[in-house]
Parts: sequence; structure tokens; C-alpha cells
Amino acid sequence: MQDRKGIDSRAFGVMVLLCMIWAFQQIAIKAAAGDVAPILQIAIRSGVAAVLVALLMAWRGEPLNLADGTWKPGLVVGALFGFEFVFLGEGLRYTTASHMAVFLYTAPFFAAIGLHWRLPEEKLAFAQWMGILMAFIGIVVAFAGRDSSNVLPNASNMLLGDFLGVLAGAAWGATTVIVRCTGLSHTSASKTLLYQLIGGFLILFSAALISGQMSFRPTALAISSIAYQSIIVAFISFLAWFWLLTKYLASRLGVFSFMTPLFGIFFGVWLLDEPLDTSFLIGAILVAIGIVMVSGYTWMKQLVGRHTQRSARR
Repeated sequence: MQDRKGIDSRAFGVMVLLCMIWAFQQIAIKAAAGDVAPILQIAIRSGVAAVLVALLMAWRGEPLNLADGTWKPGLVVGALFGFEFVFLGEGLRYTTASHMAVFLYTAPFFAAIGLHWRLPEEKLAFAQWMGILMAFIGIVVAFAGRDSSNVLPNASNMLLGDFLGVLAGAAWGATTVIVRCTGLSHTSASKTLLYQLIGGFLILFSAALISGQMSFRPTALAISSIAYQSIIVAFISFLAWFWLLTKYLASRLGVFSFMTPLFGIFFGVWLLDEPLDTSFLIGAILVAIGIVMVSGYTWMKQLVGRHTQRSARR
């Protein structure tokens, strides 16, 4: 088995680019919401990306059969993926893209808690529990301290949108737990991604149909948004992420995820002129610090250990 290595300049550059891409997806969805409902955008995105992944697997000669038994957890992660983006799409109808970017990325905390109870090697250290507590406090601050004079016109429903963002993060975190704790942990990343995309398409399209959100105005903005999400986000960026996971330590890569909500806030304020109240900014900073404490614990522990050894030698 190939040994994973620490972060070098190439990995750092790719991670910065990926975090920007992932942060911008909420901006693209929100910007085109007037022409095509967010939930329908994500349904189309999932369907297009599923076809692209299936074609890639066929080109590689990667089997698409279900004989390995992964179809059962595959159904679960497909359902979770679908509901994650139902929550995200519906949430973006009520809250800002910058808020959604922060609350969606509470996923590492839900994943860490779930893995703590399921896998002995994933037990949380005291510092990680403190990181989860800090993130929870950040969410409370962002929810409770909103400046009512500086919000969207539909501010009465904004809290609902934020809550749906947290539910989306919980669904994403649960997906990570299922992948790590089932046979999916031993199957190819592309096959796992295909399960998620197919499940996402079926659930999201059904939700759009049932809720009457099927209107589509084929404007340049709508088509550009869906193309960006389908090709850049759901296909290229996910494959690049999986490639990084084959080369570098996952714990080292995970710590950089805190950049995504920060980029999301920046893009939302800059491109969509979204309001940014002080309480939300403080809450977002606390969430970002919590992400670093949870996802980067092993890395920080190793850095402290090296510093201690160097000091002892002196």
C-alpha cells in the first residue's frame, strides 16, 4: 500500500482551489435561483455528474456490478446525499449563500461524533470535544445574535434556512460515517460517488416535482450555473479530492476545509451583496476554529510533539 505523505505546496494549492470551488457552488445556486429553483438545479447537476462518472468508470474498465454487496450502504449514502441537498436547496430559498456555506460545513463535527461511537480508532480527544463545543457556541451566536436591521426581506424565514443548512451538514456528516463503517470504505471512490449522485438525482428530482419547483428559464445564468455545478463541482473537483486522498494524509487535508466557509462568506458579500452582521461573523470564526481543532487535531499534536523534541534537544 502506498504511504500517504504530508502537505506540500502542490497539495496546498489544490486544496485552496477546491475550497474556492466548493464555496462558490452556493453562490452559483443562489444567483440562478430566479430562473431555476435551487432544488431542481442540484437534481440536474447530480444527474449530469452521474453520467460523467459512469462514463469515466466504463473508460477505465471499472466494474459497475453490484455483486460486491455495496448496494445496501450505497442506497443509504445515496439517500443521505439526496436529503443533504434537499435541505441545502430549500435552505437557500430563505437564507443567504454565505450563511449556508458556514452551516453546511458543520459536517465534520457530526462525522466526528458519529465515528467516535462507531470506530475505536476514531475516538475524540478532549481538545476535539472542545472544538465541537466551540463550534456549537459559534452556531448559537450566529443564530441568536442576528441584527434584525441588516437581513434579507424574508428575514422571518431566515432562521429556517439556517436550520436547514445545519441539517444538510448533519446529513453530510452521516454520509461520512456510513462510508467509513461499511463495505464502501473498501470500494472505489468513483463507485461510492456514483451511488451518491444517482440517489441524489432521484430524491431531488422527485422533491422538485412534488413541490412544484420544476420551472426552468434557460437563461445564460441558469445554464452557466448548472454547467459549473455539474462539470466543475460534482465531477472534476470531487475526483480531484479523491485523488488527493490517495496521495496525502486525510487528516492533513481535512484541516483545510475551514477555508470553504470563509470563502463562502467572502463570495456572498462580494458578489451577491449579502448582509454580514457582526454576530454571524463572530459565530463563523468560532465554527472555523472548531473545524481546525476537530479535523486538524492529529496534525497539531504532531507539530507540538516535534516542537517539544526540538526544545528538549536544545
